[in-house]
Amino acid sequence: MSGVTLAEWLRAREDAALVALLRARPDLATPPPADTTVLATRIGSRASVARACEDLDTFTLTVLEALLVLDADLRPVAVAELEALFAGVDVRDALEALRERALLWGDDGAISTPPATRDAVNAFPCGLGRSVPGLADAEVDGLPEDERRVLRALAAGPPVGQTRDAAHAVSLATATTPIQKLLARGLLIRRDALTVELPREIGLKVRGDRPLGDVRVVEPPLGTAAREPSTVDRTGGGVALELSRHVEILIKSWSGEPPPVLRSGGLGVRDLRRLAKDVNADERRAALLVELVVNAGLVADSEGTEPEWAPTTQADAWLVAAPEHRWAALAQAWLDLPRLPGLIGQRDDRDRLLNPLAPELNRPAAPRDRRRVLEALAALDPGTAVTDPDELAAVLAWRAPRRGGRLRDELVRWTVDEGTQTGVLALNAITAQGRTLLTEGPGPAAKRLGDALPAPVDHVLVQADLTVVAPGRLDPELADEIDLVADVESAGGATVYRVHEGSVRRAFDAGRSAADLHELFRSRSRTPVPQSLTYLIDDTARKHGRLRGGAAGSFLRCDDPVLVAEVLAHPTAERLELRRIAPTVLVSPLPLAEVLDALRTAGFAPAAESADGRVLDLRERGRRIAGKGRRRSVPPAVPSDEQLDELVRLVRAGDRAATTAGGTRVSVPGHLGAGPSATLALLQRAARQGRSVLVDFVDSHGTAARRVITPQVVGGGVLEGVDVSYGEVRRFPLHRITSAALVEDQDDNG
Repeated sequence: MSGVTLAEWLRAREDAALVALLRARPDLATPPPADTTVLATRIGSRASVARACEDLDTFTLTVLEALLVLDADLRPVAVAELEALFAGVDVRDALEALRERALLWGDDGAISTPPATRDAVNAFPCGLGRSVPGLADAEVDGLPEDERRVLRALAAGPPVGQTRDAAHAVSLATATTPIQKLLARGLLIRRDALTVELPREIGLKVRGDRPLGDVRVVEPPLGTAAREPSTVDRTGGGVALELSRHVEILIKSWSGEPPPVLRSGGLGVRDLRRLAKDVNADERRAALLVELVVNAGLVADSEGTEPEWAPTTQADAWLVAAPEHRWAALAQAWLDLPRLPGLIGQRDDRDRLLNPLAPELNRPAAPRDRRRVLEALAALDPGTAVTDPDELAAVLAWRAPRRGGRLRDELVRWTVDEGTQTGVLALNAITAQGRTLLTEGPGPAAKRLGDALPAPVDHVLVQADLTVVAPGRLDPELADEIDLVADVESAGGATVYRVHEGSVRRAFDAGRSAADLHELFRSRSRTPVPQSLTYLIDDTARKHGRLRGGAAGSFLRCDDPVLVAEVLAHPTAERLELRRIAPTVLVSPLPLAEVLDALRTAGFAPAAESADGRVLDLRERGRRIAGKGRRRSVPPAVPSDEQLDELVRLVRAGDRAATTAGGTRVSVPGHLGAGPSATLALLQRAARQGRSVLVDFVDSHGTAARRVITPQVVGGGVLEGVDVSYGEVRRFPLHRITSAALVEDQDDNG
């Protein structure tokens, strides 16, 4: 049985088929192949074959392996031989999918696969060993049960096993173990001193009427449950708000005390635990937050001699953004995260703990794999949830068994868990905002989330125990005021705040007066303001600001000389280097913020004032460093149909040039730059005589190519002429031309 070569088969394909091939295997088009021979060489390379197999489902991959069982990489085989292995299972669609990707070629009577396929796909296709043709007539039915048990185990795959019995060759008469007996019978072959292999012919005999083993023709079932889409979206919206709140806590915490960067480049366990305590969540949640803020550009390594993880200037813009835009930035950062947060807390090959932000978490393919899981969920109807993420992992494993590596199934579970924590998923279903993020980007996703969130409320409920209940998402202005005067005690559908002396003093330090706070609660509370809150505000106000500080370094003033004397008598006064310059005025060389903090620690309640006597807000704004931009994965550009059509035309032109006969060739030595005058003279003579020239040149990608050109203009460092294959005028820089020759037969070559 004879067959055509891959290059010949490609030349006979229609242009549309080649365009489909280049779209299915984009690596073949970079750089553009000079002709079909170059394209065929790339198709048959091991790396390209392995990459093309990543998109094959389990059944199609089994068909490809079955072709290797038939040695289609060594000789052409007929479809009938393949169908005999599958015992009635239809393989036509799988063959067509392989043919479209040029993983096989030829008609149904003579199918071939690239020689590199066996190395790229599986050294033991379908779990069968190497062929030993002399064993085709061997009998295995009459063997003892212990020997048959060994054969069944190896026939199930893989066909190799480790055993010490392989170390010595013994006769059947002296063999004592099943392995030794099988080796003596020639039913096993010895690969080395510790390894034996079951030949393909014996494996097929043991398998009987199932020569390929368990063939999975269709994908496993996926259990789903119908949920109300609005419920899914609202649940995801609540998670999105909680995510933003946690990130805000992280930024404020690290603004005051940025954690150090470990020498290995990550975040320490102690700092992770402190963050988990600050946000009242477990360490896995805290680790995900850390990864998100760094990838979103909100936190970065300050570098230098003592590097720290410090908030960037981008964090300030994020903090004042609307809640839906905050979430969209974080969700996009997660979608593009080229790392695997799920590995945090595990140990590497050297038994070292993997910390957040550690370089070992880098996985450039993570965004692609994450999108693959989300796209599978987005393919379901809105509100449809998977009942078990393990079933989703099994479905995706069937659709692309060669994707994801050893962490393939864990990647699915991690994506579902992280997507739920970020609000992209909810109740094991993709939210409307998550679906929009996946298909349209963060801007439209933010708008979709804004539509899903309940309208902000403009009121609170003040309780007698000094708690303030927000019955929903507060409008931004009210939220800022409540955050200033109270601390979050619990979050959820309704957020509970607590007012205490320290929080009221914080509001006064920020410039609010007692009248401002009374008006806030009077106008914004739907319940009567309890007397206990009124007393707390008034009592704190009476103590607050009796001491006034300014910069001298700094100064303190007070209308009460007794209080000034009390401050001077306190041990803190000596450390602050306070001195009296008037009966009611003290000064210090230290910064005002440091003086006021020390006095507050000592039990006093000073306030900062400006030159005109107004209260100043000296709260620490936190450290900021320049933003470094978000680490965003940029998927490779997808060429358009027009670009692929042009590429196929170039390949066809290269084929035409390769078969065109030329006369004496004038070459350009590489050290002569634009080339000698002989080449220029030949091109100019062809232009005068209207003759065609075979031109060898190097294109902008560094790829050598050949074209048949009819020169029109030669000069100014450029050859301009008609490409005979195209019938179009093209320009070639002379310095890229490596050789040229007149076409001998003008009639045949145009």
